[in-house]
Amino acid sequence: MDTERPVRSPCVQVCVLDDHDICSGCQRSADEITRWGRMDNAERREVLVRCFERAKASGLFVTPPTQVS
Repeated sequence: MDTERPVRSPCVQVCVLDDHDICSGCQRSADEITRWGRMDNAERREVLVRCFERAKASGLFVTPPTQVS
């Protein structure tokens, strides 16, 4: 039986919550951080997608421009 490994936490040891309770280091909400250890991998992946979207929206992650040939 092949057991899936747990999805790794996005924590980067910069634990500071902003005014909206979003961590400036990993972009998880306070609730997501608290519940992470009880989440299954599917829910963790959903959280990671939200973290990515939050990072993009706040300008922390910039998508390179598309190259035109």
